[in-house]
Amino acid sequence: MSDPGSAPTLAIMQITDWTDYGLFAAVARHGSLARAAHETGLSQATLSRRMTALEQRTGRRLFAHGAAGYTPTTEGRALLEQAKKMEAAARGIAHWSAAQSGPPRVRISAGTWTMLYLARHLDTYWRQGDRWTPEFVSCNLDMDIERREVDIGIRNRRPNHDWLAGRRTGHVEHAIYATSANVKGWIGPSDDTATLPSEAWTIAHHGDDMVAVSNDPQVRMALAQSGVGRVVLPTFAADTAPGLVRVSGIVDALTSEEWLVCHQDTRHDPAIRAALDAISGFLKRPRPLRDAAESPTLSVG
Repeated sequence: MSDPGSAPTLAIMQITDWTDYGLFAAVARHGSLARAAHETGLSQATLSRRMTALEQRTGRRLFAHGAAGYTPTTEGRALLEQAKKMEAAARGIAHWSAAQSGPPRVRISAGTWTMLYLARHLDTYWRQGDRWTPEFVSCNLDMDIERREVDIGIRNRRPNHDWLAGRRTGHVEHAIYATSANVKGWIGPSDDTATLPSEAWTIAHHGDDMVAVSNDPQVRMALAQSGVGRVVLPTFAADTAPGLVRVSGIVDALTSEEWLVCHQDTRHDPAIRAALDAISGFLKRPRPLRDAAESPTLSVG
């Protein structure tokens, strides 16, 4: 019989244990300390120490460390499933608490540029006193709608599960931008961030020509604005960016549909329905573009 004092019990578990399980879930989901640090706001060194301490406290190896990053072991994957339930419960409590003091929060996830576009134009589709409160979650990975990580996701494809409902709002185009057509170098993603189609395209076509890299799309735009190199960006985000001009036509391989996605079971919830209607109407409007005379169209290089 095992020693009853050899493992932690609920009676002696500290609050920090629950925090560490949430941090563990972030690292396990991303498979990378860098991405988890971006999500949690903690440093990579702090996350590394907390994961080592968690492994010591549980007496189990939760990650396989290597070139692929922090890959969950079998034990780690099992713990991740439990941690997801904990996260879902915590979100439910947060939603319940928020509902007591105002309109329900609706969690919306989107990639960097769409999220910035929604935030900058919030006053055109939402007002204080509306039936919902926007909560924006910027993430280039698909967050889990089934487990209610978010209520609405803005994605680049039609939903492919029966339990998801979707509304097509339009399409997104990409082009190549620089301070002038004379700029020849390229700006690309860091090695651990090639998750977006535009990032993978840059590596595949111009990996040998990159003169600067960053894991943050906004930093890549800033590098392009400094004149360092060319960068692939969505036209709705870059056509109005100071100092940048198009130095290519539309990169057809990167054109994608844009969809609002939510769970079938929640799409008739009053708050979520109101958010869907408002955001859908906004995204279907023409997006501002710079005068074509200011943006030369050249062949894709």
